[in-house]
Amino acid sequence: MGFDKESSSSSQRLRPPAPSENTPLIGDQKPLSSQGKTFANVFIAIVGAGVLGLPYSFKRTGWLMSLLTLLLVAFLTHHCMMLLVYTRRKLESSNGCTKIPSFGDLGFAVCGTVGRLVVDVLIILAQAGFCVGYLIFIGNTMAHLLNAPTATDLTPKILGLAPKSFYIWGCFPFQLGLNSIATLTHLAPLSIFADVIDLGAMGVVMVEDVMVMAAKRPEVKAFGDLSLFFYGLGVAVYSFEGVGMVLPLETETKDKDKFGWILGWTMTFISLMYGSFGALGYFAFGEETKDMITANYGAGVISTLVKLGLVVNLFFTLPIMMHPVYEIMERRFWSGRYCLWLRWVLVLAVSLVALLVPNFADFMSLVGSGVCCALGFVLPTLFHLMVFKGEMGWRQWSSDVSILVLGLVLALSGTWSALQEIFSIKV
Repeated sequence: MGFDKESSSSSQRLRPPAPSENTPLIGDQKPLSSQGKTFANVFIAIVGAGVLGLPYSFKRTGWLMSLLTLLLVAFLTHHCMMLLVYTRRKLESSNGCTKIPSFGDLGFAVCGTVGRLVVDVLIILAQAGFCVGYLIFIGNTMAHLLNAPTATDLTPKILGLAPKSFYIWGCFPFQLGLNSIATLTHLAPLSIFADVIDLGAMGVVMVEDVMVMAAKRPEVKAFGDLSLFFYGLGVAVYSFEGVGMVLPLETETKDKDKFGWILGWTMTFISLMYGSFGALGYFAFGEETKDMITANYGAGVISTLVKLGLVVNLFFTLPIMMHPVYEIMERRFWSGRYCLWLRWVLVLAVSLVALLVPNFADFMSLVGSGVCCALGFVLPTLFHLMVFKGEMGWRQWSSDVSILVLGLVLALSGTWSALQEIFSIKV
């Protein structure tokens, strides 16, 4: 398939005739999501606490370079997500009624048992790892806001527990209930609620940024050192991570003809939101921009509202991000059927890891660089190349190979950088 065919309108892509990536899926028996619910689930699957670090990335790489990098990564992420959809449709149309509901099943269809195992391991590491990070962020944030050490009490306790542990355990029974919900469609109302909270918190920050910028007008730079390009690219890739959700989300979309259109508009909206948030934060504080933008506001009302907004957002995002993990584990250990006790065990496991790991930032960096690049760029292009190798033109072949190489470079450089931080390697 030539690249120009895949970049045509969604109605042209999804015409039924020949067995190709243009062939739509057969209807699903599960409750299906409307366009609005699909938009909400895609949005919440991608947007997380990492957005707070974007202004710092803008400071290091320059505002214009960061904006261009964000747009590039958004385009590539959307493109690779749709490559997975096209590849699945091609295989399903070639194999009759055989369904390929998940990324792991696609790996099996393309590369057999090894393909499924690689995809499953990477998705579990990425999705569960992010959820551990969410719980750590929730626990640490609530402890900092409500139980910060004082001059008279340097190590505060709540019912004999450290504040972080108390709040993580406090989330546990509620997460058992939320993670018992079987489908993404039924989680959509929570997604919309969390989206509203998240947008409100970010809106408060951006308004405050404009007020600070009008008063201070610090000096800013459009382009930073080119040696930091891969740093900015890695931050952008992490910010847009969510490829493990694309096939389950498309499966549960009611109007599959418009899924690519919905995904494209969602990615555009997120790109504009990310760009505005990062640029305004940098324009407000210039070279004084800190690694988490809320730190620039101290302990005031603005910082508190933003942190609480993110806590609520991540609390309701966790069951959505765990959904691909449940699909993998239920397929491997429960014949693909819904299993309540297995989900509860996984929630317990994620909670225990969040409790036991004192500093998850370096591990998150390792997972975010190596795993996200492999899942987001390397595997989608590799699978697409293998399935369409006899049909694609030189443009699509060049596009796939270029993205695959970029993904490998980012994964290797990001992993090495993270390992340097973890083990304090000096080179």
